[in-house]
Amino acid sequence: MHPAARHLVFHGAIVLLFGLLLGAPYAKAIKRDAAARIVNSWRVAHLSLPIGATLMLATAGVLSSLAVPGWAMWLIAVALIVSAYGFCVSTPLAAISGQRGLSSDGATGLGRLVYAGNMVGAIASVAGAAALLGAAFVSL
Repeated sequence: MHPAARHLVFHGAIVLLFGLLLGAPYAKAIKRDAAARIVNSWRVAHLSLPIGATLMLATAGVLSSLAVPGWAMWLIAVALIVSAYGFCVSTPLAAISGQRGLSSDGATGLGRLVYAGNMVGAIASVAGAAALLGAAFVSL
């Protein structure tokens, strides 16, 4: 297994565990009858992070079989890892702050951090997916 794939497995496991642990504040928000938008924010954090981790683990499984140079494998791995950690920052902070982080307009404090995490996560995930698509195409 290529070292980039091993890094994807390691960081994917961290993100998976973190996302699963966010089930506790999600359940707490449900039990205390928090506002629907807060409950939904915790649901997003609890469900989306394990999905991202699953993507990382699945990519790790096929990465070594792609016919691309090592730098391309590292590009895919680093992009997906950065994306996952961006969302590890933004999704729980969105639930804590009550801000969605979809725009920087009027955002202050935690809202700016939520927005920054979302932007890092989104840009890196698109870059990783595009690099993976390119690697899959040249490996046909």
